[in-house]
Amino acid sequence: MASLNAPMSVQELTAQAANYEYNAYIPLKNWLRTANTMQKEAQVYEAEGNDPQTYLLLYRHANLVLDHLQNHPEKSKPENRKALNAATAAVGVDLQKLEEIRPRIKKRHEEFQERRKAQLKAMGSLEGRNATLSQEFDGLSLSQKAAPRSRRSYERPTLDAEGNQSLAAKLAQREVKRRDAARRSVRQAGVSEEEEQERRTAGMWGDWETELKRQSKEGDDDLQSQLQEVARMQQNGHRAPNFSRPTSIQEASPYHYPTVPHHGQERWSGTESRLPSQGVAPLRPPKEHIPRPLDILPPALPPKPPKPSTPSYLYEQPRPPPIPGKYTEPEPAAPPIPGKIVPRPASPTQDLDEFTFKPSAYLENGEPLRTIFLPSQLRALFLQSAVYNTRLNLETCGILCGILKSNALFITRLVIPAQTSTSDTCEMTNESDLFDYCDSEELMVLGWIHTHPSQTCFMSSRDLHTHVGYQCMMAESIAIVCAPSKSPDWGCFRLTDPPGKQTILSCTKPGIFHPHDVDYIYTEALKPGHVVELRNAPLEVVDMRSKK
Repeated sequence: MASLNAPMSVQELTAQAANYEYNAYIPLKNWLRTANTMQKEAQVYEAEGNDPQTYLLLYRHANLVLDHLQNHPEKSKPENRKALNAATAAVGVDLQKLEEIRPRIKKRHEEFQERRKAQLKAMGSLEGRNATLSQEFDGLSLSQKAAPRSRRSYERPTLDAEGNQSLAAKLAQREVKRRDAARRSVRQAGVSEEEEQERRTAGMWGDWETELKRQSKEGDDDLQSQLQEVARMQQNGHRAPNFSRPTSIQEASPYHYPTVPHHGQERWSGTESRLPSQGVAPLRPPKEHIPRPLDILPPALPPKPPKPSTPSYLYEQPRPPPIPGKYTEPEPAAPPIPGKIVPRPASPTQDLDEFTFKPSAYLENGEPLRTIFLPSQLRALFLQSAVYNTRLNLETCGILCGILKSNALFITRLVIPAQTSTSDTCEMTNESDLFDYCDSEELMVLGWIHTHPSQTCFMSSRDLHTHVGYQCMMAESIAIVCAPSKSPDWGCFRLTDPPGKQTILSCTKPGIFHPHDVDYIYTEALKPGHVVELRNAPLEVVDMRSKK
């Protein structure tokens, strides 16, 4: 078995990318959202330099769209045609990027295999060594020899999410500010939302931001150099150059602009040492007489010493100062004993891009789950938005949106969509508005939250059927239930995989509420799951409901 740090080959990544569950009974709109989420994740991993994960997601996206969604029973519905055509067009970009990434993955894997063979050969030459020792060297990768600045995200050290919460909060705050600043710069550049979305889906978003900054800087530098050139030439009395772009009309036109006439004085030619407005120059001062060497008199002789009648003590040489007494240097006092210095462990806080978060939990089938950082203030803000419905014994739901960074998912936006509610159900009335908003804000849907105003904290059968769509879209998706009148008053859950996810997908029982034959359908996601509560995390609440 390969070690954790061993780079995967192209064949292994391809096999892993094709290993996912597809169910034609899931609505096509859900699969299209899943494909869109894959595209967003691939763009983030590509920007971080994670070639293996980018390759896996792009290949899976192409496989899903071409091999499955093109044959989905709902492909002919009018509401699905536009999104399906957009997903199909994006596959062309996928294939182009796959061709660019494949040689880098192949080269890294071959270098690892060569180094591993050399290590095994060296280990075989040592006496008293067995084959188990070679496994300790199996984990050596290029990342241990690469310079820290050249590390890609899959070569960086991994951190535990639970023990590095303050670091995660700083990372989330910086990333949210960076995205907001990039969005504002694009808005100020006059890019329409349609063009902006096309650039994102085409994988050009990161290059577009860089190009925009580069062009702005080049324009500033070019203008500054032109101004400096004008000032220099004017100081030298030359004509200022014309930096405007030449055209054929300007070159061919014999027209000369008239000069401004000057009355009462001649036009300044630029060769005089004064401007016309300065008037008549003053007269030159008379020449100063410079004495010749013969005219310079020698210096006067010093005065003679006074006559002897002057008291003799005035001419005595000064006496030396008295010899001081012996100075005894005191013994130096012993320096104070310094306190014990406890060395601090090395922390990656110096550079927030020099680490990634390792998976914090695993599905029942063994697949890893990335960490979801849940803002600690989210529940209080959601209950505050739901207080009106809660008093009327009506459910309220919200959508958990966020971003992907350093192989971790951060919930940064709580969206309250337009909805209709009863005491036991809650339905969004316009899902397209929600997903259009998420696309425009570069957000991924990471789960949902809803209230049980009068019931206990649990996942009803209706909740399970609702959540399976989110978890098919992303394995890490969570469902939060708030029961403010009960104890416990909240819970964070996910479907088991298997058997819960497969049971709900294959369930055909009628009715909103019905029992299921499987007991272990869902489980806790907070502890010891993949969800970590995070203090000081950035969070924005967006209420899309119509104001009453």
